[in-house]
Amino acid sequence: MGPATERGSRIRPLSSLRATFRSQFGDLRGRALLVVLGALMCQMGLGFAYVLSPLAGDIIDEFGWSRTMYSSARAPQLFVIAAMSPVVGALAVRFGALAVLAAGAASLAFVFLLFGVMQNLWQMYALVMLLGVSITALGDIAVGQLVMRWVDRGRGLTLGLVYTGSNLGGWLIVPFAVGIASRSSWREACAALGAVALFVILPAALLLIREPAAGHHPASSESPHAPPIPIGSDLDLDLAAALRTRSFWILAGALFSFFFFFLGVLDFLVLFLTDSGLTKQEASRYFGHGLGIGIAAKLTLGLIADRVPHKSVLLLDYGLLALSSVLLIALPDAAPIWGFVICFFFATAARDVVYPLIISSCFGPRYLAKIYGSLMLTLAPGGALGPVFAAMMYDRFGNYRVAFYAFALLNLISLAALCLVRDERAQLGPSAHG
Repeated sequence: MGPATERGSRIRPLSSLRATFRSQFGDLRGRALLVVLGALMCQMGLGFAYVLSPLAGDIIDEFGWSRTMYSSARAPQLFVIAAMSPVVGALAVRFGALAVLAAGAASLAFVFLLFGVMQNLWQMYALVMLLGVSITALGDIAVGQLVMRWVDRGRGLTLGLVYTGSNLGGWLIVPFAVGIASRSSWREACAALGAVALFVILPAALLLIREPAAGHHPASSESPHAPPIPIGSDLDLDLAAALRTRSFWILAGALFSFFFFFLGVLDFLVLFLTDSGLTKQEASRYFGHGLGIGIAAKLTLGLIADRVPHKSVLLLDYGLLALSSVLLIALPDAAPIWGFVICFFFATAARDVVYPLIISSCFGPRYLAKIYGSLMLTLAPGGALGPVFAAMMYDRFGNYRVAFYAFALLNLISLAALCLVRDERAQLGPSAHG
């Protein structure tokens, strides 16, 4: 075999590997890769919200508050997140994701620096609500629109990768904060988190996040003839047009039932498992494993979404959600706990990836942030009523069984209704678009 032949045999595998990489990771390279990295770091700011739970004991002991006084801040925070979601969506469309994410990072730093010097209950309530504003700005709405504008091929996997930021942030930030609090105080821990937001997350947003130029494609530096990413067209539906479609209201109803079930179960899951005979350590271990499953769920379903229709992925996700609610009824005797944990935490984490994709499939990507923000208004009633309903059923009957049956029925209805979701751009006339 001559030198030229040997050289050719080496070049062909290299070209094959490059083609495989591009088919697997799509447009995730060059400037797009830097933008995705910046979005991932912004999403890690959502993990800061997890630290209020492990620091709760120290804060309550210092001020002498009751647990009810401390935990009651959750409800107004949910309403703030819901109310701010359409605002964040509108701002992301009007000013771009960079402005929204940078403002979210700056306000996150401001909140935790103020947590370190707070002195009374009303200040904590105000800061918790401001934290809701921060995590809404750093959350799925602006990031989802940003990814849609930079990535076409491999979009599902990229969304899954970016949305693992909240899980990774919690995994890194919680032990960091607890370690500082154990050596010093909870105030020092909050101040340190403020510094991390100010000197790590904010610079990441400012230096890495960019809006693509009109017609820009991440591969344009390699191929000047590469087609532009379809970031929207005149056929895309704006919010006013989307509100007149059946798909919007089906997605809104399904999102309401999701939050009703998810938070209704999450708030009492450890208590339910301990009531069923598990020790607190065993129940907490299942809970911790569930959070880890969320990382794998987002990446796995994102990868699947790049290969099958988005509606099929949506139905798969809500099918697992419905299955988890049925398994919940059978616990602890007729179903394995690990089966419920896998289905519940996989489905609830993967929803973050599924919704931006299905919104884009139904209405187009151009107005995704506004439409997604409006759908997130369902967080307030769903997230607030779910835990209250579960608690009322427990107080009335001495167990959660009635609540679990209601959750399962609601999830099955949502799954059936989602079968009717469709591409609404093909249903409306040109005068209704844009």
